Amino acid sequence: MNGVQMRSAERALSVGTWLIVSGAMLYSILTVTPLMAQHTAPEWEWTAPILPLVVDAAVVIVVKLDDVLARLGGHGGRWPITLRWMTGLMTWALNVADSALRKDLVGVAVHSVAPLLLIVTAETSLAYRRAISAALAALETQRQAERERVEQAARERAAQERAEVREERVHAAMLAREQREHEAALAREQAEREERRRREEREARERAETAEREMRERREREREQREQERISHERQARERAEAARRERAEAAAREQREQADRLARERDALLARGPAQGKLPEDEARRIVAAAFAAEMKVREAAELCGWSVGWVSARFAEHRDPGAGGAALAIASN
Repeated sequence: MNGVQMRSAERALSVGTWLIVSGAMLYSILTVTPLMAQHTAPEWEWTAPILPLVVDAAVVIVVKLDDVLARLGGHGGRWPITLRWMTGLMTWALNVADSALRKDLVGVAVHSVAPLLLIVTAETSLAYRRAISAALAALETQRQAERERVEQAARERAAQERAEVREERVHAAMLAREQREHEAALAREQAEREERRRREEREARERAETAEREMRERREREREQREQERISHERQARERAEAARRERAEAAAREQREQADRLARERDALLARGPAQGKLPEDEARRIVAAAFAAEMKVREAAELCGWSVGWVSARFAEHRDPGAGGAALAIASN
């Protein structure tokens, strides 16, 4: 018999017990209430159902608490037993009291059925519940032992699996260590090759840099030499150009002096003629006016030298005072 069947039987026992208790309570209330009404003052007849209801409530409490204790596997001691029998006997006495007072033996027997059935059912259901609880506890103990056995087997399998996993890990770790050592050796060899290659490249780079530095130094020396030659040539060219410039300046200065001397002689010659006997030609008069303006002569004196009017001479003087005077002077010099 498994735990499901035991629990089903326990539920059937609970349902049956509560049906018997409920029927006995209803029958007891209906039987005892008239008796209580006969032995109660008329104004208190409405309290007749209270006593059978209180007694039956005590029966319900006893049955329910016995059910709980049986489920928990406990025992309430003497007082629950006393309360159970006392409520049962009270229920039986109240149910048969009316028939006993009338000396009706058949009525006593008939009214004894429900109380006796309630008492015996309470005791029997308690015994059944205790037996079922013990059986369930034994079944639970068996299941617990089975679970422990299964768990022990699972732990053993897990331990074996862990041992196998550890062995596999150790083996894998050994293979990994060997692989790492092999990779490390390869890496060292690769590093050594790379170091040799870098050293060779560095040496080649240093040789190339040395050659390039020597080439730069040689080019720098050649450039400096060319620069010095260029500077020397430029200095010589500047010196030659400076000498030529000085010569040209000296020649220009001589030419200007000669031209100035010539202009001065011509001006002196024009001014040395004295007063004109008549009105001279305009070109000649203009040369005389220009010479007079250069010599800072007065307008009247210039007019006497050229024979023209003072107004005309003043107009020519005004022309020589403006920026165009230099051109007139050059014109006099060219003539």
